[in-house]
Order: sequence, then structure tokens, then C-alpha cells
Amino acid sequence: MKQLSIYIITAALLLSACMKIDRLPETEIPDTGFWNTENDLISATNRLYQELDGDWVDNRADDAVNTSPNTVSTGARSVPNTSGDWNERYDEIFTANNILEKGVRAKVTDAVRNRYFAEARFFRSYAYFKLLKLYGDVPLLLKTLSVTSEELYMARTPRAQVIQQIYDDLDFAAAWLPTRANLPAAQWGRVTKSSALALKARAALYEGTRGKFHANVTDWQNHLTIAVNAATAVMAEGHTLFSNYGNLFIQAGEGQANNENIFVKIYGVSNANLLLGHNHSRGLENGQLAPTRNLLRQYLYSDGLPAFNVDGTTPSATRSANFVAEASETSYNTILDNRDPRMLFSYFRAAEEAYQGPWVPKTSLGIRTAIAPKKAFNKIDQNIVNAATVDRILIRYAEVLLTYAEAKFELNGTISDADLNLTINALRTRVGFAPKLTNAFVTTNNLSMREEIRRERTVELALEGFRYDDIIRWKTAENVLPKDLLGAKFIAAEWVGTNQNSLTLTSDNVLRVEAASTRTFRADRDYLYPVPLNEISLSRGNVTQNPNWN
Repeated sequence: MKQLSIYIITAALLLSACMKIDRLPETEIPDTGFWNTENDLISATNRLYQELDGDWVDNRADDAVNTSPNTVSTGARSVPNTSGDWNERYDEIFTANNILEKGVRAKVTDAVRNRYFAEARFFRSYAYFKLLKLYGDVPLLLKTLSVTSEELYMARTPRAQVIQQIYDDLDFAAAWLPTRANLPAAQWGRVTKSSALALKARAALYEGTRGKFHANVTDWQNHLTIAVNAATAVMAEGHTLFSNYGNLFIQAGEGQANNENIFVKIYGVSNANLLLGHNHSRGLENGQLAPTRNLLRQYLYSDGLPAFNVDGTTPSATRSANFVAEASETSYNTILDNRDPRMLFSYFRAAEEAYQGPWVPKTSLGIRTAIAPKKAFNKIDQNIVNAATVDRILIRYAEVLLTYAEAKFELNGTISDADLNLTINALRTRVGFAPKLTNAFVTTNNLSMREEIRRERTVELALEGFRYDDIIRWKTAENVLPKDLLGAKFIAAEWVGTNQNSLTLTSDNVLRVEAASTRTFRADRDYLYPVPLNEISLSRGNVTQNPNWN
């Protein structure tokens, strides 16, 4: 399971000694005698996997908080001088471009060369998509630069051209990467055809829905059509949903046997033989990803009906009879009762065996919401600092199904029951959630199909780093973010050892983690990140600032 991690990590570390990854003149890269064989191409592309972030922790939205307020979420950020969000992506793009330029020297067949060029173009598109989401227009560099290159001062490239390059790179990658079924076991963890198609579906859904709801992209339908077609192609690759939702995110869900996983960041080899580790389970215990009540409100009740809309407001339509008003909750567990089974896999109940024993609601460990995250937590990784080795899922088949459903609906304003069964209802069946989403159910209960498709995405992918990007592309961030972030219900008998006077509570005795009065979102500015000042200066002013960040 972890063999590839040894190969990638050690080879990448060796390569880093002979190939710099920053934007330096090519004459300063001491690679004489390299770029000759397939092994050289493998070693070069291994650097891409080493640079890959295992990014799941995201506190920029309303679904989770860290131990202190996030400046993006609260609207308190300022224009930075530099930012890894910009610099690190261009480091990755440099690595990919360097491979594409120098890999032509290798004495290999075109098929072999193109396989590794496909990996480089996949990772280049992955980096550009991250830039596109944050900044919109960004300089599109498709070659490495020297100190005399005019492109050092190039302006930002229109996002339409950037997204087209992302599509082109992913089309090339899909054509030349091995399929899931043909990937050798020893290469598990390398990207496949499915990885490229799934990333294309993700990018196209983002661009299509952002264009539709922000009204600044005229061809949004074309992007949604691309999303549908790419998701359909992934669905033809033989992927299935892993049988156990809870085990999907721990050691039991690792490896090639779980073909729900489409793109992963590999860690390992083990905590006794550590080459690359992380600290996710300890981080969960210490509050780096504390779920909010705002997130818990999204989950359906056992009758398939909601209590709140996906933007956190009280629904104007049918409310589940199982809903208990927050003022009337009699225990910490009340909000977790009679809900979608994914809640049981994602959050610890009071008295359930958790981090260091039965969970007792508290904020003293750093979990500011007092809601204990369970999803992706495991005991094996908990007690060894920075030595967790369970792989991090970056793209999985469930997301592809949700992309297909949303793109289908947003493209035409309708979705068939057959497509709902293929996608959303398949996810519900996996966790044993009996109510199914159908057109008749939506009509009978005066629901919104768009709301329910978005809800399914929110709860299936909860705490996996999607929520902020979703509220940005849906253009709901201006409604969602400037609200109270809420936590657990304070019941004195359950909160053993906590002084009520140390908490900020609502009139319903619900923990107020961040008050709406401390949170802002400017719709004329905050849908894009500010460009770092150094990038503007170094470009001699050709790179311009995003609107209203001056």
C-alpha cells in the first residue's frame, strides 16, 4: 500500500538536490547527465507529488473554525506583500514546465514520454485552477523563464484563456495517462486518466456555475456541458463507492482496492519508518477543524426533510417534524438525533468514545464550537506528533457523482429521477439513508431541487475543504459569511468542568463562537483574493490589483 510513497518521496528528495524548483535561470540548474531515461522522467515527475499539498483543512467559510478567527472568513484580511497562495502555485507550475521543456531530451518512445508529460500537465492545471479560483485572471506561463525573459513582467491573462489551458492540459493528460484498471499496483498514487477527467469536471462545474450566478461569463452553459461530459467519462472508468463511509477516510480506505479514491496525497511509509507524515487526527482533537452548528443544520432528518436551507436560513418550505427547536434541545445530542446517518460518521456524540475517552462537550482543548469532529479521525494516527500516515483524499468518486448531478440540473433547470438515482441516491444508499430524492418528493414537500442538490454536496463532502469554494461560485458568500457562527447547545449537566460564565451564549443557550457583528463580506471585493503587492511591483505594474482591494 505504501510502497510508492517510499519511491516518490526518496526519489524526489534526491532530485531536489540536483534540480532547483524556484524560478532561476536555466543555466543555473545543474542537471548535466539528467533527462536521458524513463527513470529520469519518473524522478522529475516525482517532484510534483512531493510539492502537492494534502489540503483538507479549510476554515474560510461557515462550516468549521480553527482555534482563532480566520481573516478570510471574518472579512478582516488585508492586502499581503507576498502569499504562498500565489508563490507556491508558480513554483509548481515551474516544475511542470521544466519537465515539459527538458523531457524532450529523454531517449524514450513517444508513448513513454507523453505519459510523464501528461503528469506534468495534470499538475500544472491543478495549480492554475487553484490560482483561478482565488485571483481570477492570472499570468499564464507555459515555459520556464530566464532573467532576461519578457514574461517576467507579463500582465494577467484573462480567466477564459486560463481555463481553456486547464482544459487543454487535462485533455492531453486524459489521453496519455493509464486508466485506473491499468495502473500497476506498484504505481498506486500516481495520477490516472480518471484523475484528469475528474479534475476537468471539477474545474468546469466551478467555472460554469460561477459564470451563471455572477453573471460575468457569457458561455457558462459550455462549461457545464464540459462538466457533464467529463463526469460521464469518469463514470465509465469502473469506479464504485467504498462500502463504509466512515472507514473511507482512515487506513481501511487506503490503497488501490478502494476505487472511490481518484487522486490522493500519499503519506508513509509508517509511523515507525516515517518519510512523510501529517498531524490531522491530533489537529482535530485540538480544534483545527471544529464543525459549526451552521454545518450541522444542513443535514436532513430521518424523514428526508430539512430544518434549514443551505444558506442557514429557516426554510420557507416544509420543515421536518423531527426538528427540535434549538431553544427546546434537552441535550448536546439532540441536534444529532434522527438525522442522515452521515452525521454518525462525522461527529462524536456526547459520551461516545472519542479522543482521550468519552466525549465531554468543552472548548478547553481548542475546539471552539464544542462539536467534536469524527470524520477522518483515527486512534492510530492520534498519539504520534506529525507522524500520521493515512493518505489524504483529494478527489473521490462521490464528488464526481455530485458534480454530474449539479451540472445536469444547472444546465437545464431539471434533472431526471434516473440521474438522481445514479448520483445522489447512490450516496444515500451507501450510508443506509432510506429517503430518496425524487422530483415527486421535491414537489410534494415544496422543496427546491437546487437546494437539495447543494445540500447533498455539503453533507457528503463536509470537512473536506469544499464549502468556501462552493459559496463563492454560488454567490451566496455575501449571505452566509456575515452571520453568527454557532456551536453546541450548553447543557450544564453534560459540560462537566466548564464554567458557563466563560462562554458566550445566545438566548437559546447555544454557543456563539463568532458574532455576526465581527464578520463582514464585501460583495464588490471579497469574491476574489487580493493580489500580493510584490507581484504587482515585480511586474512593473503590469499585474494589476483585483477590484476594490486598493
